[in-house]
Amino acid sequence: MNTNRQSPVCPVERAGALDGSFRKLMHNPQKILQPYIKAGMIVLDIGCGPGFFTLEIAKMLNSLGKVIAADVQEGMLRIIRGKIKGTALERRIELHKSDYESIGVVEKVDFVLAFWIVHELRNQEKFFEELSSIVKPTGLIFIVEPRVHVSKRDFNAMLNLIKENGFTMVESPKVFFSRTVVLTK
Repeated sequence: MNTNRQSPVCPVERAGALDGSFRKLMHNPQKILQPYIKAGMIVLDIGCGPGFFTLEIAKMLNSLGKVIAADVQEGMLRIIRGKIKGTALERRIELHKSDYESIGVVEKVDFVLAFWIVHELRNQEKFFEELSSIVKPTGLIFIVEPRVHVSKRDFNAMLNLIKENGFTMVESPKVFFSRTVVLTK
């Protein structure tokens, strides 16, 4: 697997496709994340897009903890800013502009969600090295990749990279049309 490739990122103009009611039927954030999100956590939503998971995670934190919504596209972060402006969620969501070479988050986090983004990364190995420095020793990483873009062979190669960076597999929950893994240090 070539870990120094990049699939195109979903453009801001198509953000609505990532945020609709049909998607909520396929990928209900509460159902998918409820076993992992606890009040008081610091959660990193990498490649947050228009905030489909970000807003629901913030609600699940029950006014305790926060979500760091990280994306390489300022336009996606603007969409979230518009959704939360003047609401209680504004205090629980920190918007963070990443770049293509680095997540750029220095705060230690309890949980990382990387939903349908790892296949878009330019350098997966560097990404997993950086995650190793961000995730707390008891933290979890939940990676979800689309079956249509990521073959089983490529997903297994990604798992090998993750293991090389000190993570171990906890489980592989079912998520519609996806390959998944939950990891810990």
